[in-house]
Amino acid sequence: MLSILPSYISLFIAGGQFLSIIRVLRLIRIFRILNLSEYTQSGLLIMGALHESRKKIIVFLIFILLMVSAFGGVMYVVESGHPESGFESIPISIYWAIVTITTVGYGDISPVTPVGRFLASVVMILGYAVIAVPTGIVTAELGKFRQSKMDFTQHCDACGATDHPKDSRYCWNCGEYQHKEKNDAQKKDGGLS
Repeated sequence: MLSILPSYISLFIAGGQFLSIIRVLRLIRIFRILNLSEYTQSGLLIMGALHESRKKIIVFLIFILLMVSAFGGVMYVVESGHPESGFESIPISIYWAIVTITTVGYGDISPVTPVGRFLASVVMILGYAVIAVPTGIVTAELGKFRQSKMDFTQHCDACGATDHPKDSRYCWNCGEYQHKEKNDAQKKDGGLS
């Protein structure tokens, strides 16, 4: 009501245009996206995996910073004699290395010598590894994190299938309802009942 009413008031009252600022209230509707509580468990799983892999990611980022600095320095040495290439200083060359290795590639600075172009090709190919390595690290940690949350101890009375997660209600093989009380009792006496 508050977002629509100022439009009509400005039609009937002179000088009512200042009320149109209230129409900004329509933007509040975007906060409905925060009502995605059903996905909270999945978000927590991903956050746990990121938390567990933080040391590996930090080491990877330090390695990337060292690699970018090295490639930027070498590219400055190779291309500094050619003013049309744009490699005027080491910081500009490091900027070029960051843009190239992250596969953004603005194209504002580019090498002109054959050695510089070869080095640029190497940096471009390494850029794909920059994308793949952290993805693999987080995915591996996500698998470990998820596996650690599961306990495979139940077995099905109907078909004898094993390796059911502890919170499963039905058998993965035959679909039979799992009797949680019986499985809990079997855990206590070592599965001999």
